[in-house]
Amino acid sequence: MTIALDPSDTTPAPAASEPEENFWVPEDSPAPAAPEASEETGKAEETGEAEETVGEDTVADPADHDPVVVRDAREFGVYARTGGWAFALKVARSVRPGGQAAEGAAARKVSARAFAALAGCSAERVMRYYKAWDMAADDGLVPQFEVLEPGADIDLPDADVWLSYYTSRNSASSVRGQAISAAAEAEGIRPTKALEVAENPTALRAAILADPGTAEAARGALLDRMKEDPALQTELARAIARTDDLKKAVATEAKVADRIGYVRQIVENGQVRTPAGQTVEAPPEVRAEAERHLSLIDELDDSEEAGEWAGEAYESVRGLVAKAVEEDPALRVQERRTRFYSSLQKATKVFEELTLDEVMEEEIYEEDMLQRLEALQEAIGSCIAALRKAAPTAS
Repeated sequence: MTIALDPSDTTPAPAASEPEENFWVPEDSPAPAAPEASEETGKAEETGEAEETVGEDTVADPADHDPVVVRDAREFGVYARTGGWAFALKVARSVRPGGQAAEGAAARKVSARAFAALAGCSAERVMRYYKAWDMAADDGLVPQFEVLEPGADIDLPDADVWLSYYTSRNSASSVRGQAISAAAEAEGIRPTKALEVAENPTALRAAILADPGTAEAARGALLDRMKEDPALQTELARAIARTDDLKKAVATEAKVADRIGYVRQIVENGQVRTPAGQTVEAPPEVRAEAERHLSLIDELDDSEEAGEWAGEAYESVRGLVAKAVEEDPALRVQERRTRFYSSLQKATKVFEELTLDEVMEEEIYEEDMLQRLEALQEAIGSCIAALRKAAPTAS
């Protein structure tokens, strides 16, 4: 007859590869010592840890019950308090991995493969418990293997500490698994949780689609990862470029960011860009208005849209800038000069890009083209005449 210390186990796993973490132990293998039922009940009542009370059955005399039931109850209590440590102790005191000398008390121990055969599970599973105990021993949480003899009982750590040392997933030993485990520890969570999510991307997708909170966490993680992952940046940029709604959303947010940047530049650097594009010192009233709007924008919650606030700030500040330019004669002249040069440069660039060779080589001529160029020539002549008239008279 065999019993399972894991309450969720009902069927022994095959010896090859078991997807579930059950751990079967022969009935005659020593079980960790458990306190009397009445003592444990009293402790639970003192600490407020008792989850349920069942009337008079809460305090029971072992002599009044079947010994097999009493043994099951006590082993269940050990597991409830210690979790996987109860199984790990059986491995730690009974297993001597291959290559270790069989001397002294170790001569009574067996290999992980032999122990697994007796337990009806895989040697890999046995070694996962062995390695978990080994790490805990290195941390001083449990005794080293050498001081444990078969059948020895010790006080075991709390159950909630177990998952800090044990992983039931083979992926944890891979490079990918180690990276996930390290990231999980950096975030302050158990590696087993992160590995479970990584091994079930469909479940992750379902959670993201169904839950805004999960989607927000995923968004933040992707943004953090993109900082060091150029390939992911490219993939997301490509996906956005191929989706019309996302392209529009990106364009809208870019416009909002530009407007906020325009206002922030005034506040932080004390400079302002005029409508014509020149950068000048911001007048005091412009800077004060920019500070007022920026403080309102910075106080917005993440859930609030900044578009309307950014538009209002931009238009208000731009209006004050235009007014300041018109009220300053020197600045007004420089602003118009800058605008004229900007227009002239654009017109020159466009005209230079005309490929006149094609006019001669191919039949692209139309009467309208000549008329437009003649009108442009007349406009340019008028512009030249005006500038010459405005030129200072040579002394």
